[in-house]
Amino acid sequence: MDQEREQTEQSGESGQQGEPQTGAQARKAATPGRELYSNVRFLATLMAVLILFFTFVARIVVVSGPSMEDTLHGGDVVLVWALGYTPRHGDVVVVTQKTFQEDSIIKRVIALEGQTVDIDYNAGVVYVDGEALEEDYIKERMYVPSYGEGINHVTVPEGCCFVMGDNRNQSADSRYPDIGIIDERCVIGRSMCVLFPLGHIKGL
Repeated sequence: MDQEREQTEQSGESGQQGEPQTGAQARKAATPGRELYSNVRFLATLMAVLILFFTFVARIVVVSGPSMEDTLHGGDVVLVWALGYTPRHGDVVVVTQKTFQEDSIIKRVIALEGQTVDIDYNAGVVYVDGEALEEDYIKERMYVPSYGEGINHVTVPEGCCFVMGDNRNQSADSRYPDIGIIDERCVIGRSMCVLFPLGHIKGL
């Protein structure tokens, strides 16, 4: 009898080992695949959110050229806020003007629709509606640029803005005929801060 019971127990153990995994064992076996799926789904969602964010909310722009010195320098990486932005006086903005070049340009808003801009190169002063601007951000005293006086007296049309670089003597901006007055629909957004290089990090 004892031998029979022992054989029966051994037979039962063999039967259990041969049964398919169920319950907790099956869930445990499926965990690696589920984790991989979850990770892939998370990364795909994150990528979609980032793409939407940097398309409609904010953008990263790399400054090219010296026209905004000493506020910005060539190679500076700038965060630009785009969502719901409306140009305001003094803002550093990124704009597109295909009559000048395909790439975007970065300048400072000097005047808005309905305002009159007068540029006195002899005095090195910009006037908006007859009042001289206090411009502590410009790199140096303004002189007549290489392309001549360009647009130096204008009333800004509706829905437009007049922009200039902070480095007035090396800036193609709204004074330059190929750029001229900027339609506000061509304003991508406002430059919020410099992200890189580390030595240039600052708010704008």
